[in-house]
Amino acid sequence: MRRFKAGIVQMDICSGDVKKNLAVAQRRIAALSDRGARLVLLPEMWSTGFSYDRLESLCATTPGVLEALLRLSEDRALTIIGSMPERQSGHIYNTAYIVDRGAVAARYSKVHLFSPTGEDRFFRAGAKAVMANTTLGPIGLMICYDLRFPELCRTVVLRGAHMVAVVAQWPQARIGHWDALLRARAVENLVFVFGANRCGRDGELVFGGHSRIVSPWGVVLARGRGRPESLLASIDITLVRDARRQIPCLKERVPEAYD
Repeated sequence: MRRFKAGIVQMDICSGDVKKNLAVAQRRIAALSDRGARLVLLPEMWSTGFSYDRLESLCATTPGVLEALLRLSEDRALTIIGSMPERQSGHIYNTAYIVDRGAVAARYSKVHLFSPTGEDRFFRAGAKAVMANTTLGPIGLMICYDLRFPELCRTVVLRGAHMVAVVAQWPQARIGHWDALLRARAVENLVFVFGANRCGRDGELVFGGHSRIVSPWGVVLARGRGRPESLLASIDITLVRDARRQIPCLKERVPEAYD
């Protein structure tokens, strides 16, 4: 699809309250759909929060939440992206799902775990980049701390991504980094970047919001502030082709010089 509307649900997350988080997400996804959105992003760990002491039991809720998203995406012809805790082979992963019109198009387990907050003590790191072909076009996936690693974004772009979805719980204390890195990833890779960040507070930690939709030219098409809100922007995928024709940096890479 060359042109469509993309939305972001910027929400606070009630730690461990899956029922409440799901209800908020469903209501706001439906509202964005009513406004014409075909793609909707949710934040990182949106259904559960980082409830480390309850991760084992909260993983058991993910299949049911995923089924609810599948029904919603099918009923409203939506592509929905967000991350949740997932148990695989005896380990827990922070996994982003692309739910595309009633089917799971891709799963991506977070590769870069944020060690300063101990995330690496509770989750197993993913092992590979993921780029998925969806009904809206090719989308690459990243989760929060991944944004600081340009290699991951470049990898999904070289595999064909025209859009990169970043879901996060990025703190207010470093929100300037978030703003700068979203634009940098868009400009250096000539892709649309969608950044869905949490807002609100968890104990002493304040989350910054500032969700963004950024064009391949680095233009911020929609910007959130620090409170719960929904963002919506019109996406024209032909801008990716046009930008790459005018600035052919992806074609003019010299990989042998970078070793």
